[in-house]
Amino acid sequence: MLKKHNEFFKGLLLTSDLCFVSFAWWLAYTARFHTGLFDTSEPFIARHYVIAWLIILGVWAVVFEWADFYRPRRLSTHHRETLELIKCSAIALLIFLAVLFIIHEVVLSRIVVVVFWCSSLFLVSLSHHVFREGLRLARRRGYNLRHVLIIGTPTLAGSLANRLKSYKRLGLRIVGFYLTEGEVPPSLTDEVTRIAGEEELATLIRGGTIDQVFVALPLEQAAKLRQIQEWLGDEPVTIHFVPDLGEMATLRGSVEEFDGLQIISLQSSPHAGWNAFLKRGVDLSLGALALVIFAPVMLLITIAIKCSSGGPIFYRQERMGLDGRRFVMLKFRSMVEDAEQSTGPVWAAEDDPRVTPVGRWLRQTNLDELPQLINVLRGEMSLVGPRPERPPLINEFRKSIPKYMLRHKVKAGMTGWAQIHGWRGNTSLASRIEYDLDYIENWSLWRDIKILARTLFAGFRNNRASHS
Repeated sequence: MLKKHNEFFKGLLLTSDLCFVSFAWWLAYTARFHTGLFDTSEPFIARHYVIAWLIILGVWAVVFEWADFYRPRRLSTHHRETLELIKCSAIALLIFLAVLFIIHEVVLSRIVVVVFWCSSLFLVSLSHHVFREGLRLARRRGYNLRHVLIIGTPTLAGSLANRLKSYKRLGLRIVGFYLTEGEVPPSLTDEVTRIAGEEELATLIRGGTIDQVFVALPLEQAAKLRQIQEWLGDEPVTIHFVPDLGEMATLRGSVEEFDGLQIISLQSSPHAGWNAFLKRGVDLSLGALALVIFAPVMLLITIAIKCSSGGPIFYRQERMGLDGRRFVMLKFRSMVEDAEQSTGPVWAAEDDPRVTPVGRWLRQTNLDELPQLINVLRGEMSLVGPRPERPPLINEFRKSIPKYMLRHKVKAGMTGWAQIHGWRGNTSLASRIEYDLDYIENWSLWRDIKILARTLFAGFRNNRASHS
């Protein structure tokens, strides 16, 4: 029955996608030849576009079926599905162009092809998002549910059960526990049953009561997974293994495959692959735009510094960035020259006598940070990320602050999640690290945009924060 449901949804999604692909092709054709937006003096043969449309439908269906794009995605995210959509549609486009090259009699406008690809991506992605949200709504109301059995220790099984229960949109209903030791957690005894032995487990599964099995075991009991596989190897259920990584899984843990090997990454950067390309593009475009906009202000600040205290315009200081690499960070000089010659690297106090009159105003408005736009364009920093610190201070922090160095898995930023919450400069290090790691763990481009918007709106103002 479950397989029939999956095949139904698979066919429904494929049919829907082919309809939206067809609409995107018609839209591109109409925009090119019948809207007046483009030159229509170039002759075209409508029959060629009909042939191309049929080729597109065939290529799309074959590529997306080959990539298993329409598999169940109950535990997946819309972001991951969108990335797969982009990859599959790019492959389909390349095959489509190769077919056109082989049958060179079909001549198409390049504008039609480009507009089609962009619009089809948008329409199909939007339709999948609507479909996913519709399923989630149905699951919250008790439809499209899957019955789950959890195998494991009481602590891990109970923790996993509570997590699955909190995500009602997944549509996973826990019907029983098979514990390797101990008793069912008291908070769950009224909701689920404990399965006594292998025979009862097999009876439930063969009776169609169980759809999915989650195995939650500590690492020292991982060998039992082979035994569980032998029990369930011939049963029609999906098995998920949830290893207990404890405190090790601290930063965007993920599972990768290499030459048939499953590799669990415990610490990884969110800014890899496509994300790195996307974030760098935003940094370059917005950074260059900001530099142009603030150029007159920076010129006035330069004149003010020269006229008030003389000396160098910029304050250059070594900081630590991505993967512990050192770079020279730029700021407008707000203190007297050689301010740290006698004190060494220390944070500035609120009424620090080393701060110049112009420098005090720069610090209050945070305009002394503007030269870091140059660091952003150089690729040493990002617009958004954890604030960089000096190596001598970092050597002290890492001794007393757990996981401090994990903040260097991304580029340092001009502003960040901790900064907009007031944690910068001489404030609680533990709170700053908590916010920095939360930013890395839950990074998204949309979150970066929100941080930038809040930074511009608030102007970095916070009476708890001082510069470093």
